[in-house]
Amino acid sequence: MAARGGDVTVAHLSRAEPAPRPGVVHLGVGAFHRAHQAVYTDRAMAATGDQRWGIVEVAPRSTDVVAALRRQGGLFTVLERSGDRVTANVVGSVAEAWHAPSEWDEVAARFADPRIAVVTLTITEKGYLADAVTGALLDDDIVRADVAAVAAGERPRTGLGLLVAGLRGRLAADAGPVTVLSCDNLVGNGRRLGALVGEFVSRLPGTAGPALAAWIASSARFPSAMVDRIVPATTPTDRADAARLVGAIDDAVVAAEPFTQWVIENDFGGDRPPWERAGVELVADVAPHETAKLRVLNAAHSMIAYLGALAGHETIAAAVADPAIRGAVEALHRDVLATVDAPPGWDLRAYAASVLERFANPALGHRCDQVAADGSQKLPVRVVPTILAARAAGRPSAAATLVVAAWLRFVVAGRSDDGRPLTVDDPARDALRAVPASDAGRLLRAAAVVPPELAADDAWVGDVTRYLDDLARHGAVATTAALT
Repeated sequence: MAARGGDVTVAHLSRAEPAPRPGVVHLGVGAFHRAHQAVYTDRAMAATGDQRWGIVEVAPRSTDVVAALRRQGGLFTVLERSGDRVTANVVGSVAEAWHAPSEWDEVAARFADPRIAVVTLTITEKGYLADAVTGALLDDDIVRADVAAVAAGERPRTGLGLLVAGLRGRLAADAGPVTVLSCDNLVGNGRRLGALVGEFVSRLPGTAGPALAAWIASSARFPSAMVDRIVPATTPTDRADAARLVGAIDDAVVAAEPFTQWVIENDFGGDRPPWERAGVELVADVAPHETAKLRVLNAAHSMIAYLGALAGHETIAAAVADPAIRGAVEALHRDVLATVDAPPGWDLRAYAASVLERFANPALGHRCDQVAADGSQKLPVRVVPTILAARAAGRPSAAATLVVAAWLRFVVAGRSDDGRPLTVDDPARDALRAVPASDAGRLLRAAAVVPPELAADDAWVGDVTRYLDDLARHGAVATTAALT
């Protein structure tokens, strides 16, 4: 397939050599995965010449990326943007791409393939079907339907269900051990994923559950990992730059910042890609790294997104350039740095400063509303731990409390301070909008983003109430300036 521009016909990306052999199944084919794990795997295969680690992409919902990857033989472009500079690299680590809802038999066969040794996931926080506060597997219609589907040998609808069904198929095929590697921003993501899989399996009827649980205990590992790279939504400019730089149309192009990091707990169930040859850090304990990243980088990202959106800023870079918002992030970082330990070899103050500089990169065009999505899933791991740690040390965290209030204002009001409508994508939106906007206590209980004891603390709820009132009366910039 080709497109004509002027007198020049431009074709889609296409392979000149065979695709790598399948070795990894990945659930979730979004932009972050393609700009992060797929890049590391591509570099690892290039460094060693070992082509056994091609990625089998599995899309739980959308067909768009699957169709684009198939059109292009699995190839896609990663643009790196910094200021006015843009570079392009074509990534070739994708071996196959499948759409789970319409091609479940093929997906199930890949899970059961003995060549597959690793399953990775980027299904976002809400894809884990966990209670935001307790972390337990939800007991709702969605989960019950997926448990029934797995028990009946039918296609589940969620990422977690697809994983459990795939593991059950692997047991039936005697396909060998497997490593299941979460690449989502969750505290102890491997440990939590393993626990959620265990809860899911325990709900299977009859002997299916115990048999699968025993196999998982002996044959599957769930290492934790910390991932980091800013990957905004793809734009028409990205597509045009990819065509210009690589000389081909790319319907799967992604753009990212130059910085990238992946830290993995060195606990694998069997063979794996040689990711360390591509810069992955293999460590005994990933917890200090993920804690620092979630509370320093991700919490700041959320703060900028909510305050920036309310203040009328379209992008993260524009919001960081606002002195009041930047000052609020610096206040948040002071609270965070007082409550976390630095990972081995890290300078947390330098890391916090580098985070602000990365966010200030105007070339990324990272939208506030994109970062603001799913706050009810993100705040419990990004922001609430700093509030709890500060309180345990006998001091408040005004900056972290402001993030909670700004999120509530963002979701409930749905408009910027100058009256423009905001894109609000949050599972808690409807529940929050059924509560009076000024009733912080009821909002917090409805949102369930903080532990019950914190939501019942009159002094802390009073602080949230004051911030909500200030945000409504004076706007995000004035409220934030008063904080700093």
